[in-house]
Amino acid sequence: MSRRVLLADGNAGRSNAIAQVFSDHGFSVRAVDQGAAALEAALAEVPDAVVCQLDLPLIAGSRLAAILRANPRTRDTKLVYLGDGPADAERRDLGGPVLVPPIQPGAVLTCVEAELGDTAERTASGKATAAGQLTQLPLADVLELFHVSRKTGAVEVVRGLGRTRRQVGRVVLQEGDVIDAQVGDARGKKALFRLLTWNQGSFSFRSGRVESPVAITTPTRALLGEGLRQVREWERIAVDLPPLGATVTLGATPESPPGDFHPLTREVLAAVTRYARVEEVVDGCEAPDYQVLRTLQTLIQRGSVEITPEPGALGLARDPEFFDAEHAARLRDWLELERPGALARRDAKVVVLSASAEALRDFVALLARLPGGTLDTHLDRDRIGAEDLLVLGRVCVDAEVGLELVHVPGGDSFAPIWPVAAHGALATVVLLTNPLGLAVAEVRAACERLAADPCARTFHLLLLAKDERPAPEALRENLGLADEASLLLLPLEHAERADALMRELLERVLP
Repeated sequence: MSRRVLLADGNAGRSNAIAQVFSDHGFSVRAVDQGAAALEAALAEVPDAVVCQLDLPLIAGSRLAAILRANPRTRDTKLVYLGDGPADAERRDLGGPVLVPPIQPGAVLTCVEAELGDTAERTASGKATAAGQLTQLPLADVLELFHVSRKTGAVEVVRGLGRTRRQVGRVVLQEGDVIDAQVGDARGKKALFRLLTWNQGSFSFRSGRVESPVAITTPTRALLGEGLRQVREWERIAVDLPPLGATVTLGATPESPPGDFHPLTREVLAAVTRYARVEEVVDGCEAPDYQVLRTLQTLIQRGSVEITPEPGALGLARDPEFFDAEHAARLRDWLELERPGALARRDAKVVVLSASAEALRDFVALLARLPGGTLDTHLDRDRIGAEDLLVLGRVCVDAEVGLELVHVPGGDSFAPIWPVAAHGALATVVLLTNPLGLAVAEVRAACERLAADPCARTFHLLLLAKDERPAPEALRENLGLADEASLLLLPLEHAERADALMRELLERVLP
């Protein structure tokens, strides 16, 4: 039997949106627009929960709640209020949490589920009493809801790392106050602020007292405000902060930290002497990640610390005609990344098939000319061949994410590795030359195997020598293209045009 919710809200647009979300999640919803109708509906068929506007017409929300509390039939009904301003969130006289503008329908749903989760039957089962997706309800909002409703329990947060791994974090609440957090080896504020940067993944809340030390004593509202401020600032200047994969050492003439140095500066300098990578320094300091990186950035600018970027890890491609923030956002979504600067580089794999060594070398030359493109440090451009299995290089999309191009041989003897190459690949790029029929024959079997994945996307790049102009009929006959948008004809003799088409290819490759 579905749970019943009575929605009493004079704001028709908001009421409709909230009702739709509850219906989509299996609730039975009755909506009214004034207090007298709400009271009549609640007494006629007792709801499991009432969501009511504080400034409800005819009978105010607080008065409606008092009447329901006094009635034996409705005294156990859960109450959630829709407030009119920030001050309403501080009210403790209403017997239920107050949500304040901007009020998101998903937040109302989560709050009601958390309230209903307090029943003995649900908590005894050991199952989560509230759950959702961070894309719909950010962790900061989740914690704010549980703070307002004075919940005791633990919020578990899970996010995917690429296609096969996941990371789990936990925030502990005691009567609504955040008292501890943990993700990996990080604890306390450091862990909480790191978790606040996760904008994808899921959360679940289990009510009940949790045995945990009180590692956080800052008032929760101030704590969340500071955490979100650091997240916004981090996102704004992420490209200027040292990459986490870089090697870090003391400068040629390091300063000895005087007694009046800020304690965090001293801590960071000490960590640089113990660890070899920026990421290790960040994890080795107790301060939040953003503060450590800002301090490290300052020390680098002074010359007290030096960094050596990880091979192949480039900064932001700044060419305004190349990748932009929208491209990067789409790739981040595909990679399922959340925390800014989680690693020095997170790359989507792009498989490259070539019909000949000459085609592969021409493609590598094009890749090397791209803004944001870099060849693998182990690549010998003059000796690579069509039968080589190797990483060609990387194209950065922003400071942290990019495309890693991996060449896979198309010969039949390499058939066992084709499924491995296809697994988790963003796309396949097939390099072709004239005569087209022979080139297609060289890679046909590999193309068919890589395209067997229902999510596979294949692009064909025909590298044309001077004055070559293949007939459209020949292209369709040899490639069997249902969508010619997957084909680009690239004239090698026209460098500017060739570079532009390479950019276009990579833009199409992105999700």
